[in-house]
Amino acid sequence: MINQIVQTKNILVTGGAGFIGSHLCEQFLREGHRVICLDNLSTSSSANINPLLQHPAFRFLRQDINTSFDLEMFQELSAFKIPFQGIQEIYHLACPTSIARFDQFKVQTLLANSVGTSSILELARTYRAKILLTSSSVVYGGRQKEEPFVEESAIGCVDHLSGRACYDEGKRFAETMFETYRQVYGLDTRIARIFRTYGPRMPLSDGHLIPDFILNALDGKDLVLNGGLDFRTSLLYVTDVTDGIVRLMKSPSYDGPVNIGSDVDLRLEDIAKKIIAMIGSSSKIVAGENYVFLSELALPCTTKAKQLGWIPLVRLEDGLARTIEYLKANNILLTEA
Repeated sequence: MINQIVQTKNILVTGGAGFIGSHLCEQFLREGHRVICLDNLSTSSSANINPLLQHPAFRFLRQDINTSFDLEMFQELSAFKIPFQGIQEIYHLACPTSIARFDQFKVQTLLANSVGTSSILELARTYRAKILLTSSSVVYGGRQKEEPFVEESAIGCVDHLSGRACYDEGKRFAETMFETYRQVYGLDTRIARIFRTYGPRMPLSDGHLIPDFILNALDGKDLVLNGGLDFRTSLLYVTDVTDGIVRLMKSPSYDGPVNIGSDVDLRLEDIAKKIIAMIGSSSKIVAGENYVFLSELALPCTTKAKQLGWIPLVRLEDGLARTIEYLKANNILLTEA
């Protein structure tokens, strides 16, 4: 099917009930498009999209990308006229991202990065849709002490037999699939390599750094530094990430993967101290577990992203303040969900 040029797009977001995906869904609705949110809710939450469910241009499909499906068979999508208007854009984010429960989802992660990605690429072929993959900074391998920054041309080194290879090597394979479909079928594919991100709607009590720090600080509990006291990372606020993703998709030209992340190196302990001070908490900082999914990652060179007109707008202090206010307002509801 050849896409018709329509002002109002049909946009599919896989993993759309997740942390970043739900923010993308919101943005597309604000722009006046019709949004199909597809998610199996394995490591995401329906609470992230509850405010969107009554929107006439939003549809949620609880669907696993690792099993076959046909969008035109869903009656709830009839108003979107998919057989006639097709799908214009696909944002492929679906992949388990649990830190604390990483082992539980290893096979699903492996399949999402292979079978599931193949399914979504075939969907893009059917409708000749532009399609973007949210890949990850893990494709570069671990941080190199002598040179922590990486350009997109860097060829990372990943242990394909490690305990976390289903994600790390899986993302590399997903990128290969996207590039192969571009070469063979002429699909308009884009790859965004996302670095560590924070903000409202991150999973709680799952090993993610910022929300767990904030919740513990609000309750006066210890802030647990999983990864070690000297752990370093970069952090980019979620709306800066979604802005980079959308700019990459809208760009009239594409010259390979683009890093989207912060190039500011931060000590995890300093972030924890900042959160304690902002909340006025009596919490202490203690060392925690070394989760296999939590490792020091490279810092991004962002020259290519800035050529898209992108620049991070949210300061760390402002992003933390917004996240704290979100968790204060939703603490009871979220922890009981």
